[in-house]
Amino acid sequence: MTETTGSTATPESGNPEGADGAAETTAEGDKTSGKKKSGKRAKKGLFARIGLFYRQIIAELRKVVWPSRNELTNYTAVVVTFVVVVMAFVAGLDYGFSKLSLWVFG
Repeated sequence: MTETTGSTATPESGNPEGADGAAETTAEGDKTSGKKKSGKRAKKGLFARIGLFYRQIIAELRKVVWPSRNELTNYTAVVVTFVVVVMAFVAGLDYGFSKLSLWVFG
């Protein structure tokens, strides 16, 4: 399997290398036994797994398309405007229901 830089499908991550994700089988069709793995497939130590985890995080963050300052300002304005509109709507409903309950129950 050919991997790209920053791919998370590594033997250390536990993801299968096969495209279909099926377990490896022998010529007789039996699944491979639970023999101790060696080489690249051997279980890594705690610090090696933590290091791999952080390397994968950094690789994924490099793939993110970050917004420009102008886009971020526009997105923030849209969100704040939407929140203010929803707050006004809920406040109006609250005021209306409170007046209705005072009218009904006196």
